[in-house]
Amino acid sequence: SKWIDMENAGNKLRILTTPGSDDAVIVGTRYVNPKVEQVKDKTTGKVVGAIPFKVPVSMAIQGKDLEKLVQEKKAQYRRDKDYLSSALFTFLPFLLIIGILFFLFRQQMKSAGRGAMSFGKSKARLLTMDRNKVTFKDVAGIQEAKEELFEIVDFLRDPRKFQKLGGSIPKGVLMVGSPGTGKTLLARAIAGEADVPFFSISGSDFVEMFVGVGASRVRDMFEQGRKHAPCLIFIDEIDAVGRHRGHGMGGGHDEREQTLNQLLVEMDGFDTQEGVIIIAATNRPDVLDPALLRPGRFDRQVTISLPDVNGREEILRVHVKKIKLAAGVDLSKIAKGTPGFSGAELANLINEAALLAARRGLTAVTLDEMEEARDKVRWGRERRSLAMSDKEKTGTAWHEAGHAYLNMVLPDMSPLHKVTIIPRGPYLGATMYLPDGDKYSTQKKEALASLIVTMGGRIAEGFHSDDVSNGASGDIRQATNLARHMVCEWGMSDKLGMVEYGEGDGPVFLGRGDTGGRRTNYSESTAQVIDEEIKRFIDNAFETATRILTENRDKVELIAKALLEYETLDASHIRDIIDFGEMRNPPSAPKPPPVPDELKKKPAPKATEEDRPEGPGPIPGAVGAPA
Repeated sequence: SKWIDMENAGNKLRILTTPGSDDAVIVGTRYVNPKVEQVKDKTTGKVVGAIPFKVPVSMAIQGKDLEKLVQEKKAQYRRDKDYLSSALFTFLPFLLIIGILFFLFRQQMKSAGRGAMSFGKSKARLLTMDRNKVTFKDVAGIQEAKEELFEIVDFLRDPRKFQKLGGSIPKGVLMVGSPGTGKTLLARAIAGEADVPFFSISGSDFVEMFVGVGASRVRDMFEQGRKHAPCLIFIDEIDAVGRHRGHGMGGGHDEREQTLNQLLVEMDGFDTQEGVIIIAATNRPDVLDPALLRPGRFDRQVTISLPDVNGREEILRVHVKKIKLAAGVDLSKIAKGTPGFSGAELANLINEAALLAARRGLTAVTLDEMEEARDKVRWGRERRSLAMSDKEKTGTAWHEAGHAYLNMVLPDMSPLHKVTIIPRGPYLGATMYLPDGDKYSTQKKEALASLIVTMGGRIAEGFHSDDVSNGASGDIRQATNLARHMVCEWGMSDKLGMVEYGEGDGPVFLGRGDTGGRRTNYSESTAQVIDEEIKRFIDNAFETATRILTENRDKVELIAKALLEYETLDASHIRDIIDFGEMRNPPSAPKPPPVPDELKKKPAPKATEEDRPEGPGPIPGAVGAPA
């Protein structure tokens, strides 16, 4: 072709190839000799010819044509093939994606404080008591538990004292008690008193989403303990890993059960070594596996019960050291008025009293703040901002008046503390009782009196209105539960006798039972008798309450009117109304709660002619009218 012929004339050509392809592009310069007719210039009369010129041209050639062309013209041609760069461009996106995923995975592991290959490492923490040290002096109200646990600390300090008599230290101590009684605080006190390493871990730290991690962490925890022996290991909430085996959703292959098996072996197995003492805490001892509780593993069980009146006073004295208490505050009075309070609730009481005194601008906490904080912790905070209609407020006053009167006249009831129609917590009103002291049992007369008092609210509501409300739903629930306990568990039914009906195993996820709920161990005919007895107890209580309140309706009405006027009455006011028909020392009238400045309504500016909207305006009476 003309293109190739010109290559021999000295034109330089370039062959551009594509890596991995046989195609190419030839780039060069081509001379063009235009052929045009010769013409004469009209001005000069000369003949004008065409002038040759050159242009850059590129021509694409297929692979087979290129090879044929090179062979024909015997041209020098070298083919460069860059397979590495071609492969790099092909796989680079995939490499970037894999790198990003690996980076995110490493960051996830670092944020969890563990490497990618350290799932089986124990999460037990070695405590250092450089700051916030807790000792047995900071623990009050549970003297017996302190003595048993201090014995372990004493053994670690001076083991010869016990070994010379042939005694050995317990391998494990299980602390059992209700929430807030001080189990974890005791463990912290042991850590502060003992001169040996103290490891702390939670029962939920063993089991993860990966199979086998729990057992591996148990082994690693004991390995760390043996390296630091003698040492103490505290497992908080051990019921998370020590529940009954064979009752979970996974059967014997459950990961939690494998963790428990490893814990049993480490505590008292074939390769058990001395020097590692386990201290555990739980508030669900009924769900623990029996193999875990046997001597040799947990040799000693320390039951931490709710403090009595002396214990509560000791606990209050410990916590008031952190606040500024006014002179003359009698803590024994607060201790007597807080039966059933745990140590955590008493600590919360002191803190709430300090916050209340600060809000009131006081320089010290007085007895009034302490008593108000006690009521808040036990019954909830007052909700004075709740807008109740006059009808609801009157119905609540009659309801609480019925409870209060029955509580005052029945001899087997706990002393009345106060009555209020100010909403507290979830309740629109409350009748509050305070026992004379700690009670550990319930007599039948007391149970029957409680049933009568719970009926008083609904009956008194009937004196005020022909209709009834759902305000007595809590009373009905309480009465039904109490009557069921009397019939099914306490043997107080003469017809059914001393037999327990029903066994509560709890749901499967609580560690025992396969079906959950309360298992029935009686016939349908017996179930019918149980229902009849429960209803008989409640019906008799309703009849008794109706008779008492009907005979003294005028006094119930006086109590209701006093509640509507003063909102809160204490036991002395109710006693005056019952005995004298009036209050000899009435309380001060309630003050409305202060309204914050940002919630106060500001006067609307007067409208001018410019602000007046155009048009006829809204139709009178249409705004807010019911549809």
